[in-house]
Amino acid sequence: MFNVGPAEIAVVFGVALLIFGPKKLPELGRSLGQGIGNFKKSLTDAQSEMKAALKDAEVDTNASAASPEEKTANKS
Repeated sequence: MFNVGPAEIAVVFGVALLIFGPKKLPELGRSLGQGIGNFKKSLTDAQSEMKAALKDAEVDTNASAASPEEKTANKS
């Protein structure tokens, strides 16, 4: 997708170093990493909630599709 080589990475790092300074750069990197981690965690949580909701809906659909004889047989 992106052709980023070592020269481009060095330029981006150098510009970031000039803009933010050597003391602030590790803090910014740490914050960025934590933000990406939290974003991934929230996506995973949302995905698992959606799967659980779909599974519950499937079970409800199967239960309502059962005939009255099957419902009384299951109660016994």
